[in-house]
Amino acid sequence: MKTILVFRTSVSNKGRVKNLTPYLDRLINENGRWNFDLEDCDNILRVETERPDVVAISNLLRKEGYVCEELH
Repeated sequence: MKTILVFRTSVSNKGRVKNLTPYLDRLINENGRWNFDLEDCDNILRVETERPDVVAISNLLRKEGYVCEELH
């Protein structure tokens, strides 16, 4: 069963998403998917996965210099 996680981020353009793509693809395995909604004021990252790991996702974005906070 897949879980949907939603994060507020500071990722603000497609170039930054492109830079994060290889990292997120590795972290979100083949049974999951992710996308950014850059039209939203919170630059939403939505992750759908069978193995949710909020800490790993948040740490990845923070390590790359972005703000990342899970929304409930």
